[in-house]
Amino acid sequence: MRILSGIQPSGPLHIGNYLGAIQQYITLQDENDAYYFVADYHALTSVRDAATLRKYVFDVLVDLLALGLDPEKAVLFVQSDVPETVELSWLLTSVTPMGWLEKCVSYKDKVQQGLPAEHGLFAYPVLQAADILLYDADLVPVGQDQKQHLEITRDVAERFNHVYGGKKGVFRLPKPYILDNVAVIPGLDGRKMSKSYNNTIEIFEEPGAIRKKVKKFVTDSTPVEAPKDPDACPLFGLFKLFAKAEDRDEVERRYREGGIGYGEVKTRLGEAIVERFAEARERRAEWVAHPERVAEVRAAGAQKARATARKVLDRARAASGLG
Repeated sequence: MRILSGIQPSGPLHIGNYLGAIQQYITLQDENDAYYFVADYHALTSVRDAATLRKYVFDVLVDLLALGLDPEKAVLFVQSDVPETVELSWLLTSVTPMGWLEKCVSYKDKVQQGLPAEHGLFAYPVLQAADILLYDADLVPVGQDQKQHLEITRDVAERFNHVYGGKKGVFRLPKPYILDNVAVIPGLDGRKMSKSYNNTIEIFEEPGAIRKKVKKFVTDSTPVEAPKDPDACPLFGLFKLFAKAEDRDEVERRYREGGIGYGEVKTRLGEAIVERFAEARERRAEWVAHPERVAEVRAAGAQKARATARKVLDRARAASGLG
């Protein structure tokens, strides 16, 4: 299967990124033909400082490598290193109805959060469609919040195929790959973990900072001795994603029986997060110390990605009369 997914370099990666996407990348790279990219074109809608964007791109590359993405198994590249992306985006734009974009929930949400209503933000799903279709992807690991964009990608592909493909379609129709048990990761305030809400726990924060931040997790005032519903508690929802099976079962039992306080759960969650990423933190330090190795991985990934992208773009150009 051809796997394709990307991460926007709009700031430090957080544990929601890891649980919702990156751990899927690592699993899927072993038995599939995987392409993963750093979506710096998309980041231009929110990051407007050149030096900051370059730093974020580098940081995401080293984060992915440290967390276990293997450039010998998967193609790791930066979106803007494949200029074919922008040309295909324009071809898709020419057949995409405005009404489809106006219905996108993420556009409305981001405007409500204060981002300016610019064309880049509005046309985000078309560029995302180009990202996916350019590599003949079969499966796209996404969070639940991105499922609508993938549906639009399929709609755009079908429309292009209908307009230009005739009996033989130009684009392969991708399917979403979503893990239901981590579809929505709770943040420190109980809402979905997101940089927009400022409720994240960064993967590579210092251990002390992680422990301190987890202590701020918002909970109710249920007393220690009172029973609690683990299924309705965002704190436990996050704890069970990091805890070992025996610890998860023990804490769940004490929730239902009473006798465990939120403070204890926060302490144990902080330790579990620190432990989960201890080895990755060491690997990340090694990559950061050798930026030339990161540059080599980036260049090799771009070369492989462009070779695949060129074939698909040439198909689309020929079908539409440009080549």
